[in-house]
Amino acid sequence: MKIRIHVDDQIVTATLYDNATARDFATLLPLSLTLEDFAGIERVADLPRTLSTQDAPDSMTPQAGDIAHYAPWGNLAIFVGNGPYSKNLLPLGKITEGLSVLARPAPYKIRIERIEN
Repeated sequence: MKIRIHVDDQIVTATLYDNATARDFATLLPLSLTLEDFAGIERVADLPRTLSTQDAPDSMTPQAGDIAHYAPWGNLAIFVGNGPYSKNLLPLGKITEGLSVLARPAPYKIRIERIEN
């Protein structure tokens, strides 16, 4: 599934993976969030509810452009830089265009929506 992330008047596009956690995330869309900086390499926001972790990979080594769910905190993480291996970080998708828009200093508001085919 393709998604669009609105940041002011700029657009970022991404593809969600075909896994239970990403499908559960998609049920929250459209979604407005405020992204905060975390460790200089992530933009994070609390989600309105915990996502399903059924059959999800239990860890990943995030790369710039990865979209993930950190299960212990229940938040969304968009990586603007490469990160270390992390347990309980579940892959949701990948930014396909416009990552530099998200790399700006946080906090800032975003709106995420599905791109209809």
